[in-house]
Amino acid sequence: MKRLQAFRVKTYRSRPGLRLRTREEAIDFVNERGFIYFWPIKDIELPSLWVAAAGDHPVAEAHDDPGHVTWGWKDSLLGARRWYYAKVLRKRSTLISLELAPYFYALSENYGSPEEDHLIQYEQGRLTQEARQVYEALLKEGPLDTVALRRAARLSSSESESRFNRALADLQADFKILPVGVAEAGAWRYAFIYEIVPRHFPELPQQARFILDSDARCRLAVGYLRSVGACRTQDLVKLFGWTRVEAESALEGSVRRGELASGTQIEGQAGYWYCLPELLASR
Repeated sequence: MKRLQAFRVKTYRSRPGLRLRTREEAIDFVNERGFIYFWPIKDIELPSLWVAAAGDHPVAEAHDDPGHVTWGWKDSLLGARRWYYAKVLRKRSTLISLELAPYFYALSENYGSPEEDHLIQYEQGRLTQEARQVYEALLKEGPLDTVALRRAARLSSSESESRFNRALADLQADFKILPVGVAEAGAWRYAFIYEIVPRHFPELPQQARFILDSDARCRLAVGYLRSVGACRTQDLVKLFGWTRVEAESALEGSVRRGELASGTQIEGQAGYWYCLPELLASR
């Protein structure tokens, strides 16, 4: 367990000498790790920008906390196409490298027709009416800030706020929309500007087109282990929302290719784990 903890100290950049100090270092960190959270999420093992910049302590409420520099980095890069940022994993703020974004997109319910894919989902009961209205507003109008988007989607009443926010989260998690900027709008003079994904990243659908679901899951499973070192099947189910069969298939496929080792026991932890071969080799 100590070896695993030491591995995570390095990959999470949680030690003072490893901390991120600049926006460019933050970009390099996302490229290095493949995908991370913006904030640390309780009970989810994954590196975060906050920990890499501020250390392994709770997110501070004080606006002058040094860790809040991450907010400026994130906002200044919205729309810059240096990484992919949206509420993806467990519908929480996620940063994804442009190298791995096609693998995530390949697992979404987008099949190359931005004007039609959402209609198929809606007709099959897998997209809410509110999500359809939000998506179609952006499809028709182009980028809109949150305030303008609520009006265009006919969801500006106070009773519709929670349904609007759920629609935003659902559409981001399925790689249909993403924030691309910040506008001085609303009561706080701060509102995200949203756009549909294929217009902001027009190359992404083509990059993902020939990636098989099984290959995408294997690539993301290995990417996850390269950050956390070791995991159980249920950890992938919890993070990615895959079925247990899908998670086991991804892990076992990676074991067969020699990218992961299976049947590992970790001191103080129940069950059998999958891990990086180099962690076993260093015993």
